[in-house]
Amino acid sequence: MQKSSENRPNIVLILADDMGYSDIGCYGSEICTPNVDSLAEDGLQFTQMYNSARCCPSRAALLTGLNPQQTGVGHMVANLGWPGYQGYLNESSVTIAEGLKSNGYATMMSGKWHVGGTYDLLDPASWTPGDATHPIPTQRGFDRFFGIVTGAGSFYYPLTLMRDDQLIPLEADGFYFTDAISDNAVDMIEDAAQGDAPFFLHIAYTSPHWPLHALEEDIARYEGVYKDGWDSLRTGRHEEMKGKGIVDSKWEISPRDESAPAWDDTKEKDWEALRMAAYSAQIDIMDQGIGRVLSKLKELGIADNTLVMFLSDNGGCAEFMAEDTERPTPAQWSTPTVDGRPMRMGNSPDIRPGPADTFMSYDLPWANASNTPFRLFKRWVHEGGISTPFIARWPDRIKRSGIVHEPAHIVDIAATCIDAASAPYPTELNGSAITAAEGESLLSAIDGDDWSRDQPIVWEHEGNRAVRMGPWKLVSEYPGTWELYNIDED
Repeated sequence: MQKSSENRPNIVLILADDMGYSDIGCYGSEICTPNVDSLAEDGLQFTQMYNSARCCPSRAALLTGLNPQQTGVGHMVANLGWPGYQGYLNESSVTIAEGLKSNGYATMMSGKWHVGGTYDLLDPASWTPGDATHPIPTQRGFDRFFGIVTGAGSFYYPLTLMRDDQLIPLEADGFYFTDAISDNAVDMIEDAAQGDAPFFLHIAYTSPHWPLHALEEDIARYEGVYKDGWDSLRTGRHEEMKGKGIVDSKWEISPRDESAPAWDDTKEKDWEALRMAAYSAQIDIMDQGIGRVLSKLKELGIADNTLVMFLSDNGGCAEFMAEDTERPTPAQWSTPTVDGRPMRMGNSPDIRPGPADTFMSYDLPWANASNTPFRLFKRWVHEGGISTPFIARWPDRIKRSGIVHEPAHIVDIAATCIDAASAPYPTELNGSAITAAEGESLLSAIDGDDWSRDQPIVWEHEGNRAVRMGPWKLVSEYPGTWELYNIDED
């Protein structure tokens, strides 16, 4: 078994997928997330932590501590013809797992990879996981891996499912991917705790990314909760956030997005409320799984010397999800269910969300509520696209819980992991020179000292670009003009 708290800490890094800034309880939400909230009760909440606006760039930045373009994943997983946009992690970046494994850590991952090239989900014969343009987690420092190497799909029948370096079939009835991610993470913790080495575990959920797949009993707990609509929800969350000190009480909420109708003018209110209920159920189920992870740490007597961090890869997702939309293109996910039934694609009021043969999203107005009090969404680098809840708990080191308002970026998390493990950052790995880290360790903030970022934070995604220095933010929505804000005042 692991030795006592004199050892370097275990590290558990938990990532949600397409979850908005205000979607968990301790950031103002009505969604039941007692386990994530418990991390905040005993740890630190960051109110100005930023991601990189989209799943692939954020994951690349999180894993490496570099800006996405420096890793080769500046856009998504397709190769756009430039080194910064090749669509898979390059050899001049080093992952947290690689950095820690070379310094004596056991390294494990459960969940979504999505930084290793593109896969045609309708043509499994074309899949080549592990080749030069499709690196998999076990080639980038992880001893063990369970999960998918692509980005989205059915929660009941996820394609590209792998264990370690092998594609595996889905055989069991009653499979639900969020639970499988949590249960495999628990098993990995139990196995790792039998050894002497500390461990790094990355849990990368696909929840609450579309499709709206959730178990009926979980959806039922939220039926009726959203009957008053998105306008009321935004107002209520904003008031909660001000009361909790998450946002400054002087800040007004941003106007409802111009593409979102007023709730009073909305048709199909019952179905709209049901979509948000299914989305909330996805987060609830994820939180239940996080609870099992935290309980296992406590049961094994290693919770106090484990640094647990939680965040989301981007803001709430406004993608509509219908057969005739260009983005995303649902046809690429139109795979049959595990029992061969056809998928009913798109946001139709005639279809109840949740079951395995449905495939829909919760849409722009609810995403606007998820990103309360900010504007815009996933893909944009205005605050709604890049703001993430970020929580860090480490009982042996964090002696006083609280809120940190200093701006930080997802690249700082890798630097924090390396620093917490007392591991040197490599300048060379497997014969390749390594790009110097961009991230700055958060350990002084964790220790309760004053902390502020020395370097500016920068973004570019699909031409949307921004830079943040202190309170100042310069931002442009492609192909528009630049806008300058003082975040403290504006």
